[in-house]
Amino acid sequence: MKYVEVKFKFSSQEDFVKDLLTNELGEIGFESFSVEADTLIAYVQTPVFDESALKSVVSEFPYDSEIRYEAKAAEDKDWNEEWEKNYFEPIVIGNECVVHGSFHKDVPVAKYDIIINPKMAFGTGYHATTTLMMKALLSNDLSGKSLLDMGCGTAILAILAQKKGAGRTVGIDIDEWAYENAKENIVINGTPNIEIRLGGADALREETFDIIMANINRNILLQDIQHYAKRLHVGSLLYMSGFYETDIPVIEAEAEKHGLKRISYEKQGDWVAVRFEKME
Repeated sequence: MKYVEVKFKFSSQEDFVKDLLTNELGEIGFESFSVEADTLIAYVQTPVFDESALKSVVSEFPYDSEIRYEAKAAEDKDWNEEWEKNYFEPIVIGNECVVHGSFHKDVPVAKYDIIINPKMAFGTGYHATTTLMMKALLSNDLSGKSLLDMGCGTAILAILAQKKGAGRTVGIDIDEWAYENAKENIVINGTPNIEIRLGGADALREETFDIIMANINRNILLQDIQHYAKRLHVGSLLYMSGFYETDIPVIEAEAEKHGLKRISYEKQGDWVAVRFEKME
């Protein structure tokens, strides 16, 4: 899959400005991000790239900061090497799970050890939404439960679920890079019982799950909640993340249309993970 690389420069150096723009870019198809000094670097699949939409995001940005950007075709890279160069360090989540690359040494010892060698795929545990979703899994008894990891990226959530004793586990991602990377990470972690599918909601079948994890972005979630609800039985749980606390009301309103009730949510910075239960 070919990508467009866009570099953004800001008149304001407040870190939250980059975070806010990252969220806006996620809603128009950008899926991977990194920061070098004062520059935000974002990647979007070439067929998805819409410069008019990008110009709208920049011109309507709701914070008083001038943004300049430069777009170009991204060169093919060894993304594991890129992560090493950008200091992807081991991270411990919930005092129970450590996430690290196969290239790391002196890794902290934890109950659940997950190796992630990311390519152009989201999910190393560093982003708040991934951390929130992992904490949600760590707080659940997953023994024998079926689980769907929607927008699976590196498959980090599916892998953790399997290590916690989950039953049938499926990961789905629309990005071919993520699809291939997820399969590699499954092998590395010795969790072969995870099925990875390439696609979006169209990849769902006539099946139900005890738990669905969907860490994507607000617009895709609003579009696909109806499909998730059909794949849940009464009492099943749906966790969604990839949006801000201020987005909860619109997410909740759409979920209620499909028999889902908000039970709780957890917050990290401005990001949230919300838990819903299928009621009918």
